[in-house]
This record gives sequence, C-alpha cells and structure tokens, in this order.
Amino acid sequence: MSDGTNGGGAPRRGILTGIRLTSLRLRLVVVFALVALTAAVSASGIAYWLNREAVLTRTQDAALEDFRQDMQNRAAALPLRPTQDELQRVAEQMGNDGNGYSVLLIGERAEGKPIVGASDPDEFTKKDVPQSLQDAVNERQEIGAGNTVPYHLYWQRTERGGTPYLVGGTRIVGGGPTGYLFKSLDQERQDLNSLAWSLGIATLLALVGSALLAQAAATTVLRPVHRLGEAARQLGEGKLDTRLRVSGTDELAELARTFNKTAASLEKKVADMSARDESSRRFVADMSHELRTPLTALTAVTEVLEDEADSLDPMIAPAVNLVVSETRRLYDLVENLMEVTRFDAGTARLVMDTVDVADQVTACIDARAWLDAVELDAERGIMARLDPRRLDVILANLIGNALKHGGSPVRVSVRPVDGELVIEVRDHGPGIPEEVLPHVFDRFYKASASRPRSEGSGLGLSIAMENAHIHGGDITAANSPEGGAVFVLTLPRDGSSIEDCEAVGTGDADAPGAAGADGRTAADDSRPQGEGDAL
Repeated sequence: MSDGTNGGGAPRRGILTGIRLTSLRLRLVVVFALVALTAAVSASGIAYWLNREAVLTRTQDAALEDFRQDMQNRAAALPLRPTQDELQRVAEQMGNDGNGYSVLLIGERAEGKPIVGASDPDEFTKKDVPQSLQDAVNERQEIGAGNTVPYHLYWQRTERGGTPYLVGGTRIVGGGPTGYLFKSLDQERQDLNSLAWSLGIATLLALVGSALLAQAAATTVLRPVHRLGEAARQLGEGKLDTRLRVSGTDELAELARTFNKTAASLEKKVADMSARDESSRRFVADMSHELRTPLTALTAVTEVLEDEADSLDPMIAPAVNLVVSETRRLYDLVENLMEVTRFDAGTARLVMDTVDVADQVTACIDARAWLDAVELDAERGIMARLDPRRLDVILANLIGNALKHGGSPVRVSVRPVDGELVIEVRDHGPGIPEEVLPHVFDRFYKASASRPRSEGSGLGLSIAMENAHIHGGDITAANSPEGGAVFVLTLPRDGSSIEDCEAVGTGDADAPGAAGADGRTAADDSRPQGEGDAL
C-alpha cells in the first residue's frame, strides 16, 4: 500500500518518528531484540552446558578407564608388601604412559608402615587428595546381589591455584596398594572458554540480525501505517480528496480500502452539507435583501404614523404604536440577519484606522444618550488600529445589554495590556445565571422563555463576538464576585493578527449602523444595533 499524497517532508518526518523513544518502530525493534536475545542466550546456555558435560565426561571417562587398566595391569602385579623402590617404579611407569595424569601409589612394606610412590612428587602428593575421596576409596563395601566387589573407583573434581583438576582413586581387590590419579583439566577449560566466546559472538550476531530483521519488518509494516497517518492528518486539515493507493490483499490493503471509502463518503457528505449551508445562507441573504424594500416603505409610513400618534383616535393609537414598534423590530432583525449572513459567507471585511480608543468609546455612549447611565474609565492617548464602525457595534451591544438587563451604574474601563486593548463592561445587576453563561453569545438565545418577544433579536451579542473575532480578538462573559455581569473585550492594538485588514467587503456599505466620519452611526442612535439582545 502506498500513498501518492505525501509531500517531500514525509520521509524526514518518518525518520524522526522512528527514533522517538515512544515510537512503535523502536518498540518493535526492542521486542524483536529481546525475543532474539532470550532465544539466543537460552540456546547458547543449553549448548554450552551440554558441550561442557560432554567434554568433561569424555576426558574424565578416558582418564579413569586408563587409570583402572594401569591399576589392574601394573599395580596389581606388585607383591602384597612391595618395597619403596618397587612402588616408586610402578608409579613412575603409570605416570609416564602419556595419559596426561600424575599417579600416587600408597602401600605397606609391613603392618602399619605405609610407603608412598609418586610419579611426580612436586606435582601430586597425598595432601592434594580430598579427605572425602580418601574415605570413599578406603571404605569396604558389602558384597551382595547389587555389588560384587568390595572396593570401587571414585573420582572428584577439584581446583588448585585457579586450575581445575580431576582426582580419582581405587584399591586393588584382594590386597595391594591404593592408587590415586591427578589430571589437569586446564585444556578442557580453555576449550570451553573458547566455546563460550563463540556462543557469545553467535548470540551477539543473532541480536544484531534480529534488530535488522525487526527494522525491516517495522519498515514493511509501519510505512503503510505512516502513510495512513499522513493521509488522515491531511483529511483532518480539510483535504477531503486525499486517497491512498491500494496494492495487495493483506490486512493493510483492506485498511487502505476502508480509509478510501470513508474519505469518499465524508467528502460527499461535507459537499452535501456545504451545498445545503450555502443554499440556506443565500436564502437568508436574498430574503433579507428582498425584505428591505418593503420594510423601508413601511418604516417611512410608521414614522409618519408615529408623528401623528397624538392626534389619532385613542382607540386606534395603541394599535398604531404596536405597528410602529414591531416594524422597527422587524427592520432591525432583517439588518442583523444580513450582517450575520456576511460573516457566514466570509465577505465581512475591516476598514482599518488608527484611532484614540477613549474617543471612540465616548462617541458610542454619547450617540445613544447614555452619558448619565455609564461611568467611563478611559485615558486619552490609548491608540489602536481597528475598524471604528465595528468597534462601535461591539460597544453598543455590550453596553446596551448591560443597561437593559443589568443594573446601574454600568462601568466601562479601557486599558492596554501587553500589546492588547482590553475593554471591560461591568454592570451592578443580579448577574448571569451559571447555566446561561455558556450560551450568551449563541444566536437567538434568550435566557428567559417568558419573554420570547423581547425587543432584542437574539443576534446582538453574537454579532459583537463575530466583530471581535474578525479583529483577531475575543469577548468573555463572567459574573463579578462583587455582583453583576462583566463582559471583557480583548483586541490586538496593532492589528497584526488580522489578515487582509484593509479590504472592504462588497456587502459592507449597507451594513447596519455604518460608521460616519465622526465615528457615530448613521442609523437611529437611540436604538443601536442588537442592543440588549443576549439576555
């Protein structure tokens, strides 16, 4: 399975992934190496033990058998009470037969008067024979069905000066000297050490080979997995046309086919959803646009009716006032829907300017006759690069919301913080219920179901949030510990996080509340866009 969508950076990323301590490749290599090491060490240990026993047993059996024959052929030929010279001569003959061991013969020239004959007294004496072996050799065994002779040949492995030796001994049946052999096993030890080194090298080679084999296996298995991961990452980034080339019939190939089917299905569903969403946005935009003409005429008529309200029949006046308020509400709703449609369509743009923030906030409050109800804490000279009209829309919604649903006084503070502009709007009302806080910026959300026909459209705070986002900023809502709700607007002062900040969208000229040269809104200043819509 291979992938035709990977870029040139994929191999480098694969190498870096391969050396991470937590990577699947490393774990696979380590597991292979551990299994190979365990198998090689076990096999080498068993081979060493078997060869060691075979070598030692072969050498031991050959030496003991030669010694037995010499004792039968030579030592048994000595008289019952041999002389020192006879005993010494036979011991030298036995030790010089080329069997590679030294011989010690112990006899009696008279009752209780032992004599010793040694083939090499400097190499082998009676003190080199372990006492336990002497006792076993001299112990007379009972004759019975399972034992036909009173004395047997015994042996023992010992060590002297770091060199291993074989010590064996037996007695002549029927009377005669006791014989002991002393054979060095140093050559066998060297052979076994060579064998151990060979097995160790073989184990190391097996470990290296297993690591190489694991690397090859990991590459074979993980390369398709890595390509699948890359394709999934691209799919997550929105490249829905990402597909994997499928080859083979194994599980990985089946996984690639499943991925391709899933990606194709996802691409189709996203395309269908995008088409429906685009159709919905176009319908809202067209509907809003088509409603503006009759609404403009209705607004003109309602203004005339409002001017004549005092001269109307008292029975008709309430109905006229209701028509006037509902027409204005419908007009505001259509304007807000058109603004939301621009944000959804991505056509909303900024007209950037460097302004004194304190002047902008003051103009917003003054334009809506809120000076008596709002406390302003803003020093002049705090400059920021932003869109004055959109800032006015944000402030109008936040302050209007605080005045309508909070409690007086409403305090607005402006301060620069680490290259950002922070504007805080705080009221002294009951605050926002905890279950409402997560939804205050949702469209058409109203905290109380008992007032579904409030003056707000439910879009004001969502439009304020969209205007903050297009500036590269954000708005947060919380409750103050001292009581009341606190809305915090954060914007970059230099506009550095805004892309295409100087472009003007094709639909913005007729946006609601378009800013004039003095920063005031061209719409009715007493009814700022979306005022008090959120709660």
